[in-house]
Amino acid sequence: MSDKKKQQQPQSPPPPPPSEEDIKFGDELAVLPIRNAVLFPGAVAPFDVGREKSVALVEDVHNLDSPVIAIFAQRDPATDDPAADDLYPVGCAARVLKALKHSSGNYSLILQGLTRIRLDQVTQSSPYMRAKVTRVESPASEDVEAEALAMSLRDVAKQVIQLMPELPREAGSLIDSIQAPGALADLVAANLDAPVEEKAQLIETVEVKERIRKVLRLLTRQLEILKMRERINSQIKEEMGKNQREYVLRQQLKAIKEELGEDDGDQGDLDGLEERISKASLPSEADSVAKKQLKRLRSMQVGSAEYTVVRTYLDWILDLPWTNTTEDNMDIAEVRKVLDEDHYGLDKVKKRIVEYLAVRKLKKDKKGPILCLLGPPGVGKTSLGKSIARALGRKFVRVSLGGVHDEAAIRGHRRTYVGALPGQIIQGMKKSGTVNPVFMMDEVDKIGHDFRGDPSAALLEVLDPEQNNTFADHYLEIPYDLSNVMFVATANVADPIPPPLRDRMEILEIPGYTRREKLAISRQHLIPKQLEEHGLKPEQLTITDEAVEELIEHYTREAGVRSLERTIASVIRGVAVKVAEGDNTPRVIKSEDDLREYLGAIKFTSDVAERTEETGVVTGLAWTSVGGEILFIEATRMFGTGKLQLTGQLGDVMKESAHAALSYVRTNAEKYGIPKDFLEKSDLHVHIPAGGMPKDGPSAGITMFTAIVSLLTGIRVRHDVAMTGEISLRGRVLPIGGLKEKTLAAHRAGIKRVLVPERNKADLDEVPKEIRDELEFVFVSKLDEVLEAALESMPQPSQAYLDEVAKRESAQTPSAN
Repeated sequence: MSDKKKQQQPQSPPPPPPSEEDIKFGDELAVLPIRNAVLFPGAVAPFDVGREKSVALVEDVHNLDSPVIAIFAQRDPATDDPAADDLYPVGCAARVLKALKHSSGNYSLILQGLTRIRLDQVTQSSPYMRAKVTRVESPASEDVEAEALAMSLRDVAKQVIQLMPELPREAGSLIDSIQAPGALADLVAANLDAPVEEKAQLIETVEVKERIRKVLRLLTRQLEILKMRERINSQIKEEMGKNQREYVLRQQLKAIKEELGEDDGDQGDLDGLEERISKASLPSEADSVAKKQLKRLRSMQVGSAEYTVVRTYLDWILDLPWTNTTEDNMDIAEVRKVLDEDHYGLDKVKKRIVEYLAVRKLKKDKKGPILCLLGPPGVGKTSLGKSIARALGRKFVRVSLGGVHDEAAIRGHRRTYVGALPGQIIQGMKKSGTVNPVFMMDEVDKIGHDFRGDPSAALLEVLDPEQNNTFADHYLEIPYDLSNVMFVATANVADPIPPPLRDRMEILEIPGYTRREKLAISRQHLIPKQLEEHGLKPEQLTITDEAVEELIEHYTREAGVRSLERTIASVIRGVAVKVAEGDNTPRVIKSEDDLREYLGAIKFTSDVAERTEETGVVTGLAWTSVGGEILFIEATRMFGTGKLQLTGQLGDVMKESAHAALSYVRTNAEKYGIPKDFLEKSDLHVHIPAGGMPKDGPSAGITMFTAIVSLLTGIRVRHDVAMTGEISLRGRVLPIGGLKEKTLAAHRAGIKRVLVPERNKADLDEVPKEIRDELEFVFVSKLDEVLEAALESMPQPSQAYLDEVAKRESAQTPSAN
């Protein structure tokens, strides 16, 4: 512990001035050097004593002739054993009023300043310093000028006291009670907040008026500082709102923590941010923005709203992956193995992934492909994305775009908005932690748009390989490179996808599964998965292939396998209940009777034969967003005025196809043995059941034509025939789309013969070989060929038609001379 003045307490009235007898002392006194303080005559002040020589002096004070010691201030407080040259020449003789010894061996003293003294010569250095001193007497100055100066000093001192609420109320009375100008100057000087050097000059100034002037100058400077502080405080109080008050409190808390030696709070946090920026390997533009924002952050109030915004922005920049990559698995055989493990079939998609990997192996900087998996629900589009990521050894990120209406969901909000965040693209990249994940955008065909913008338009930049290396999110406002990302979009239907967006994606169609594929998927994936999820072992339950085929045929009717998986789970749950009840008998599900116990009666039966027993009913094929479907087209005739009525919630294109079919029949009525006037006193009604489902498209043209001819000729359509094709008014059969899905639907429904436009012959390669082997495909180019293949017998032309044909032929035959 050093010898220094204790923290100054509010000044209390001094004891009565000592008498001449009280302040008698010799010309040699023990010297106590003090640091960072000056003791003035008349002042009473506490001091801590801890140095060895100082402690020795205090312990010997009772052996002195009188309890008076010499107090001199040190020039340099760092000096531990000061000599005469290290002390200011003028000090103060002081009486030791009280000495209190601590357990540590140090002392606390209370000293009363008596009079000025000058250090003449050191006579002893050990065990403590003694020196010869000379009393410095102040010359008498009881004139008008001294009184005036004292009055000014008193007024200024009172003003200072008013501006310092921490001082006691008695301070003003104390000032008034001292009449002697010199004593007043010493009292004020003792309580001045001034450096030791300036106070040392004051105690060295013996002449009273000069001393008052110096004290007055220092006190006036302190008054001006206090007034300035008062004005600043007043302005701050006027301007300071909630954020400013919080800032002040935080600053005070920070100061308290520093005093307690605790963490340095936000400053340390900002230093941590600076270190993160230096280690983040940011691109030059991102690095420049991050450092600029950090500089702004250091000058902000911690509690302000802007501070939180900038801090969150910096966190987003630093949390994004800028250079982190995962190494691609370049073993093509291994990739094939993983893809086959996870999914059965889907050869087209697997082939495309292997092709991309092969190119990456040859060209390291190949950009990621942008694929769109198009197919009905339940065929494994989303799970295929996870499988691709697992096969390549990349991270997988999925975002669902179904129902997204706001462009900001893709590009993010600008930071001016409260609670702004980056879009789902940047959020997904942060979640992945790498610059080359497999990024799946689910349900891209179900994106909406309204007054808030068009998200599909925002995706144009994301999915364009020429632009996405500088993708600009509204929140980040820094170019971000997406060129290494493998984007995989999924959709059920291609039509709702805007053409510019569709043009940027490589569309891979995933049609529905065949019976054999569903059987293999059930055996390899669905049954083992559901057994594990329900806590059953394979030896406790066996589901035979015959039972699975029964499930596919009579309990589900879908392009994918989602309903099939739910149905299998229902069977396994039923067995799990019995096992939980204590019946551990191994079970084998192998027939319809076994399934009925757990699933009830069958849900789907083939009613094709039953519904086509009558004339005017034909089985057509349609494409829907959930795969192919069969539909029945029914025609009937009634008394009327020649109208054609169409029902079944048909679209305009389908209605036009019905009118075209009727027009061709009317044009060629006699060719099919139909009277020319068949519509004069009757109406035709064409209906397509399942009226709750909207239907449209031209591919039902030949089906409606066949239904009308069957009705009017009375010849039934073969019950095992289904057809699809567009017609023209000249009797041509035009090509259609979705042949594979329609063929799969015909196969599911038990159809044996399918009529297909001749120009769709090349599309048959997409149909699985097992389907081609089980179905008979008849390729037609004219409507007569359709009737010949579909009706039980070909309608015979009327005699009038035959006569007309013969007449036409004879007219064209050249005559002989």
